[in-house]
Amino acid sequence: MELQLIEVYIPTDRFERFQQQIEEYQTIEKWYSNVSEEQQLAKLLIEKKHAEDILNFLEINDHGQQQIHALLYNISTYIPKVEIEEEKEQEDEKEKQKELTRASRHELYQVVQSSSTSTPNYFWMLVLSSLVATAGIVKDSAAIVIGAMVIAPLIGPFTALAFAATLGDYQLMKKSILKSLYGLTIPISIAVLFGLIFQLPFNSNEFLARTNIELMDIVVALAAGTAGALSFAKRVSEALVGVMVSVALLPPAVVLGMMIGAAQFQAALTPFILLMVNISAILFSAIIVFWTSGIQPVNWSEIQVANTSKTYALLFVSCVILILAIMIMMITF
Repeated sequence: MELQLIEVYIPTDRFERFQQQIEEYQTIEKWYSNVSEEQQLAKLLIEKKHAEDILNFLEINDHGQQQIHALLYNISTYIPKVEIEEEKEQEDEKEKQKELTRASRHELYQVVQSSSTSTPNYFWMLVLSSLVATAGIVKDSAAIVIGAMVIAPLIGPFTALAFAATLGDYQLMKKSILKSLYGLTIPISIAVLFGLIFQLPFNSNEFLARTNIELMDIVVALAAGTAGALSFAKRVSEALVGVMVSVALLPPAVVLGMMIGAAQFQAALTPFILLMVNISAILFSAIIVFWTSGIQPVNWSEIQVANTSKTYALLFVSCVILILAIMIMMITF
């Protein structure tokens, strides 16, 4: 059982009402204390699966006045041990089998906001991963290419884009798009410079693998997007899943840049299609995962915007995938 702690700072004149309302939600322990004459503190120990319901309640109850402040903590250890009745434990186990256990929307949103913001660290990790990936493709070394995938920070902005489309947050979507484009521009630019200076490594299997495309590449990208979204929603380690997403994005981007730099524009069409297929499939599967896991706003007007946003986003990426699949069949056959 995963535990979390919510600290809630509440105006004193609203505290009594809060105590009555919070009784409707499932908590393991509650502690109340006085912070000042104007503010009270409530600490709620809860199961992780109930965090979003309580945070939604606080968000709605505040009515946009920004008088209620809440902090969410993950709890690794709690003494005394939380005892669960055997019958309830069996019911919880059945629920786990039916539903995806994920972090709360509020917790995920904080992570997404940081993923959609460019930082110097993001820039340098992109540069280094691009250089390593280029070297690995030239040397025909799968080990070096995989090493580049480990340090490539590409899972964040594309996951943030899918999350923003699911919530209908157009400001966040704009930031995520810009960071995603930024994340692809750097490896392509580095590879273009290589293509201008050196000959294309046609003897490299790693290079040639990105000049061939088939429908199975769509399946791989869908799997990568699903794995990335699931790891993000569950807040488990994204390192290994990030490798899978980067494999779908970084090498095609590098090969595309090499061919553009060598003025092989017709041949560059194949890695370009591969890159677009991977991006579209990753976004499609990530939106599906977020949608089916129940991530949505709480206000009625925001729910309508979110429903419109994710519907149009899915239609758009579906059409792109369909068009690209047709192009792949034409190239293959």
